[in-house]
Amino acid sequence: MNWDAARAMAIIAGHAGREGATLPILHGLQDAFGHVPQEAVPLVAEALNLSRAEVHGCLTFYHDFRREPAGRHVVKLCRAEACQAVGADALHAELRAAYGVDWHGTTADGRVTLEPVFCLGLCANGPAALVDGEPVARLDAARLATRLERA
Repeated sequence: MNWDAARAMAIIAGHAGREGATLPILHGLQDAFGHVPQEAVPLVAEALNLSRAEVHGCLTFYHDFRREPAGRHVVKLCRAEACQAVGADALHAELRAAYGVDWHGTTADGRVTLEPVFCLGLCANGPAALVDGEPVARLDAARLATRLERA
């Protein structure tokens, strides 16, 4: 969704009275816009009596927040030790090269975003990923390609 200041203000107002409102507001903005638009940072700061730097710090500290829109498909690749032990690092390098992006990057056509995560709880079935929110065990490049074609 495109930036809408009124909608952003409504989301901010809906959480501003809560204790620890920063994270719920950022999650709400990302849910609404697919990312946290830069234009929202000063609005959040003003509503919560924080500096823009404090809001920016929160936004950049937590890896689940995006500052740019994600691709049509979000692939979260597990980087935990159990997945590494069954070849995840090599698979991740192969996928980043095949899609021409690094971590948190989106393909030029806007189709796929690759994101690192640290443990999906599929430790006995690695390499593991979440593809558009759905867990995928024993992932390889061909299985990912098939999964993305179906979606």
